[in-house]
Amino acid sequence: MENISGKIKVVAFDADDTLWDCQSQFVKVEEEYARLLSEYASEKEISDSLFSVETANMPLLGYGCKAFMISLVENAIQISHGKVSAATIETIINLGRTLLELSSTPLPEVVEVLSYLKEKGYRLVVFTKGELLDQENKLRRSGLLPFFCHVEIVSDKTPQRVAEMCRDLQISPDELLMVGNSFKSDIIPAIESGAYAAHIPYKVMWAHELTREFAHDRIFSLKHLGELKQFV
Repeated sequence: MENISGKIKVVAFDADDTLWDCQSQFVKVEEEYARLLSEYASEKEISDSLFSVETANMPLLGYGCKAFMISLVENAIQISHGKVSAATIETIINLGRTLLELSSTPLPEVVEVLSYLKEKGYRLVVFTKGELLDQENKLRRSGLLPFFCHVEIVSDKTPQRVAEMCRDLQISPDELLMVGNSFKSDIIPAIESGAYAAHIPYKVMWAHELTREFAHDRIFSLKHLGELKQFV
């Protein structure tokens, strides 16, 4: 793969499962949720039903912890045929609230790579989707905010939103490198906008983010974040 250091001016990072762990925490909550509702259905039935409810809610609620919490409650009522107790609903809400207080500890190599890129003169930005306040709080708790000159939190990532960000930063798309774990949300929109992209899969992936992956001359497939230094 080519070294693109002479082309790139801005390196944009996804947040959840790129800068810090997130999805594995949702998995833990969902496992406990299934245990709470085990008298009504099997773990798989609860999980499948929850995913259907989340998917149906996305056009109105978008992504993030708060949307997830609403789906947890809605699904509990649905799968129990209205029999779930108020006490269990309260437990589910409190379980979901734990996701709003995650430590957002940076993943291995994140601080090292951000320091390296900043020393090399790149402008660093966060480009992520989710609920505004939740993502802002996670970024603050992570301690990574001083590395970034620009933070953009969007309801969804599209090629148009990538292009708009490039215009705001006064660069052309081919001067942007997008770094993220989701091929669907991070890599494809960047490539379709004309930018470069570095794909770094994470150990856990939300079912909604699964998609067919493909090779492209502007996609760098990396095993870990540290490999990024070979190309920029």
